[in-house]
Amino acid sequence: MGIFSSIFGGSKSPEQENEKKFDILKYDGIRAMRIGKLTYALKCFEEATALKEDLETMNHQANAYIRVNRMDDARRLMERMTEIAPDQPLVFHSLASLCYMQEDYKAMDEACRKALAVDDQDPGTYFLSAKAAVGLSNGIQAIAMLTKAIMLNEEFVEAYQMRAEILWAMRQPKDANEDIEKLLAINPEDESALLLKGEILAVSGEEEQALQLMNQVLELNPFNEKAYLLKGSYYLLKKKFDKAIAVYDEALEINPNFAQAYHERGRVKLEKGDKAGSMEDMKRAIELAPENGANISGEYNNYEQQKNIPF
Repeated sequence: MGIFSSIFGGSKSPEQENEKKFDILKYDGIRAMRIGKLTYALKCFEEATALKEDLETMNHQANAYIRVNRMDDARRLMERMTEIAPDQPLVFHSLASLCYMQEDYKAMDEACRKALAVDDQDPGTYFLSAKAAVGLSNGIQAIAMLTKAIMLNEEFVEAYQMRAEILWAMRQPKDANEDIEKLLAINPEDESALLLKGEILAVSGEEEQALQLMNQVLELNPFNEKAYLLKGSYYLLKKKFDKAIAVYDEALEINPNFAQAYHERGRVKLEKGDKAGSMEDMKRAIELAPENGANISGEYNNYEQQKNIPF
C-alpha cells in the first residue's frame, strides 16, 4: 500500500492536506482582493490563517480588514504578527501605520521604538517615529527623528518637507528655509516646498515674491487647492476682496465640491459686507463638510458679534 501510494500519489497525511488547503485559500484570497471581492477574500484569509499563522497571509488579511474599515480587527491581527515575528521591523512598521490611521500616536510611537530596537538604520522608521511625535505634540522629538532619517538618506524628500513645516510652525524661518532650499535643489518644481516658501515670504513681508510663488505653483498644477487658498488669503489680507473672490471662483470652477473654498469665499464676502452671499457660501461649505459645521457657524457668529462691538 505504501509503495503504491508513493508511486501513484495515494492518500496524503493530514498535515499535507492542510498545507494544500492553506495554499488554495491563500491564493484564492489574493485573487479575490485583486478584483475587489473583499468579503470573499477575507473569508479565504481567515480560514487560511486558522490553519497556519503565515505572516504574508496575515498581512493580506490585515490589509483587507483596513479596506472594509474593520480597523480593530486589523489592529489585533497586526499585534499578533508582532508577537510571532518580533525580529521583523516591517511588522512594526505596519502596526505603526495603522495606529497613525487610528490617531493612536502613543501606540504608534511604541511600535516605532520596537522597530528601531531591531534595526536602527532604517530611515523610514525614523520618519514614522517623527509622525508619531507630531501627533503627540512633541516637535523637538519629531525634528530629532527627521534629522536621523535625513542622515541615513540625504535625498529623503518627505523628511525635509516635514522638518521644514515643523520648523516653520515653531517660527524658525531660517532653518525652515534651509530645508526648503534643499528640496528645491532636488526638485525645482516641488509644489509643497514652493508653497511653504511662499508662506514664509508672505509673513516676512515679502508679499509680492510670495504671490509669484503661488502663481508659479498654479501654473505647474492648476488643481493645487492649497495654492488657491493661500492666494485668496493673500488678497484678503491686502483687503483686495474682489481679487480674493475671483481666486476662489476659479478654484470652485475646477472643483465645485471644494468645501474650504466656499468657506473662505464666505469669509471674504462677510468682510466685504455681503451677508447674504456669505451665508450662502457658508451653508454650502457645511453641506460639503458637515464635520466642520460647528467651527464655520461659530466663526460667522463671532464675526457678527465683533462687528457690533462699539469702539
